[in-house]
Amino acid sequence: MPVFPIRRLRRLRETIKIRDLMREITLLPNNLICPIFVQENLENKISVPSMPNIERLSITNVINEIGEIDELNIPAIMLFGIPSHKDENGTSAFNQNGIIQNTITEIKKYYKNTIIISDVCLCQYTKSGHCGLISNGVINNDLSIKTLAKIAVSHAEAGADIVSPSAMMDGQVSTIRQELDDAGFTSTAIMSHSAKHSSSFYSPFRDIAECAPKFGDRKSYQVSFTNPNESIREVETDINEGVDIIMIKPALSYLDLIYQTKKTFNMPLAAYSVSGEYALIKSAAKQGWIPEKEIINEVLHSIKRAGADMIITYFAKDFAHNFYEQH
Repeated sequence: MPVFPIRRLRRLRETIKIRDLMREITLLPNNLICPIFVQENLENKISVPSMPNIERLSITNVINEIGEIDELNIPAIMLFGIPSHKDENGTSAFNQNGIIQNTITEIKKYYKNTIIISDVCLCQYTKSGHCGLISNGVINNDLSIKTLAKIAVSHAEAGADIVSPSAMMDGQVSTIRQELDDAGFTSTAIMSHSAKHSSSFYSPFRDIAECAPKFGDRKSYQVSFTNPNESIREVETDINEGVDIIMIKPALSYLDLIYQTKKTFNMPLAAYSVSGEYALIKSAAKQGWIPEKEIINEVLHSIKRAGADMIITYFAKDFAHNFYEQH
């Protein structure tokens, strides 16, 4: 029997310099998007136990926060608003003097190069807490998309670079694209929450954004985690409607879908590493059960490795600080 020599793959792992030379996946701070929560008429920052170090901010606080984000070379933020007024029609969401509209205008005075991505949804602005408008006890899809388009246009008027519809209403991308174009905002991009799954990983977000549904759940419009083919169809529909950036949400339990989506469609792909993913790591690290920096690095690299071009993550600042410490 012939004797084969040992294949010594470890040769290319011997030193840190060799390991860096052989690196296949590179994740940089400029691949990240940092979520920010801004609350109307807020005087002091508000924290919630389920999201350590993530706070509701005033507009003034947001300007200071973006200063730090800018210094870390994180290029983009995603804005979520918490209004003072909620009603059945979510009118605060498209008010020209609404919390998001005023925040965008103020940011652009100081940080013209920061990419502002604005969440376009109704859950924070309606009394029901649902992502669409209610008619006769059910979500009225077609009425909702008209309102979502009004919200998107109001954000573009304020200066948003990218609008990000997250309501998972059928036809939301095409309706928003048409209204943006008709209003002259042909350069405003759309990053849709294309395959947003019905997930328990959103629980901490609902605490900090005050947007838990007051009745029922969101399973009639968010995708079941049991249906990967349906997720792909949702992404394809958004592409056909003219989306600029597609998104898979959550990220960590959906790496297979991130991979499949990137292999199937030649489109810029965002992955949203959501609040529950953040909370699990933070709470385990606080107990001393896991090394926090190393886990953050590993998790975010896994999302990039799966195929995400950009990652929306509450770890954006943590990762950037760790990255610059190492480099």
